[in-house]
Amino acid sequence: MRIRRPILRTAPLALPLTLTTTGLASALLLGALPAAATTATTAASEDPVDVATSLYAPRANPAAYRQADAMERAKQPREAAGLRAMAATPHAVWLAGRTPDEVRSETRAIVRDAARRKTTPTLVLYNVPGRDCSQYSAGGLRDTAEYRAWVGAVAAGIGRGRALVVVEPDALALVPADCPAGARKDGKEAKDAKEAKDEKDAEAARAAATAARYAQVEGAAATLGALPRTKVYVDAGHPAWHTVDSIVPRLIKGGVARATGFAVNVSNYGTDDANAWYGRLISSCLAHVDKGGKASACPTQKWKRADAQRWLDRHVPFVPDRMKHFVTDNSRNGRGPWTPPAGKYRDAQDWCNPPGRGLGIRPTTRTGDPLNDANLWIKTPGESDGACLRGTKGPKDPERGTIDPKAGDWFPAQALELVRLANPAIMPH
Repeated sequence: MRIRRPILRTAPLALPLTLTTTGLASALLLGALPAAATTATTAASEDPVDVATSLYAPRANPAAYRQADAMERAKQPREAAGLRAMAATPHAVWLAGRTPDEVRSETRAIVRDAARRKTTPTLVLYNVPGRDCSQYSAGGLRDTAEYRAWVGAVAAGIGRGRALVVVEPDALALVPADCPAGARKDGKEAKDAKEAKDEKDAEAARAAATAARYAQVEGAAATLGALPRTKVYVDAGHPAWHTVDSIVPRLIKGGVARATGFAVNVSNYGTDDANAWYGRLISSCLAHVDKGGKASACPTQKWKRADAQRWLDRHVPFVPDRMKHFVTDNSRNGRGPWTPPAGKYRDAQDWCNPPGRGLGIRPTTRTGDPLNDANLWIKTPGESDGACLRGTKGPKDPERGTIDPKAGDWFPAQALELVRLANPAIMPH
């Protein structure tokens, strides 16, 4: 199962976040940890992210404000206010497609601007070679050497500043070995020696690219994890994709040991409950493997919860300050995942601009969960996932009856849905 690839748009310097006008102050302030978490974290003086600050709100897509103005003119002030509140909510800055000099300069500007505002930015690395199997969000750098230099430039831009960093959405959940192999169009097996050799060579190339992918992600985790006031989270996909026993070995190969932890539900729609449970199971399985156990023995999200909890109680003592933590993307999960009509589509693409979704809870580090460091808006809500054809010839999205904007472009219809169906509500009453 694939996840919608996030946007490629960059965000310039932030506009001030006026909490009094957005009503987000209580949700965004990084104040004292909840009682459930106080024994599970280090002291504030040791925390690389200052708990006295709030999360950074980069300048929003200008199309969000143009749509809000249009709603005002259409005498729909509640929707206009909701769109402006969504645009002003802290969300991540995606770093992709830049030279080392460019990304160093951009990252430094973001981190310094956030520091001036006494906020902490969320940065997303999205430039790994062979990104997205060269499909919807194809791109990334050419090789490991380029990627290492680029990551080093990001690290130089952060320096001693504060930052939360999500490393490469999908990079481990969709490694090169998972990519389509380019099979014969007739679907039959190779018939001659040359074709067989070509397939063997292609398989060897995919294996080499997969090994390189793990090294690239591990290197990024190590480089950024060494920064004094940066928390690093390696992407782990979402609960409806890999099972725990599948993603944990990938996280280990991808250097999660060098990171603060991992990220779940990036650009997806899993419910808060499903994400929290998935995160707990991954963290516990990582702890189990660290003690010499096997990932294959770990309970997965498909187990009955009571059975999984009994296994955890027996095999993995719950000691949060000795376990890997995680962050969650809640940007579009207010209504949970979309359930496509049964049998309607050959490939429903439930990750791609699904209808009837809503914004999720506002970004905060007051999660009440000692393993969940922050609920974030990692995907920028309101921006398209791309052209969603759902197994048809297109060009229209058959579920919406329109041609969806390309990935990263503003999608007014979806933006309105997210605002109107936000849970909790974001429009004024």
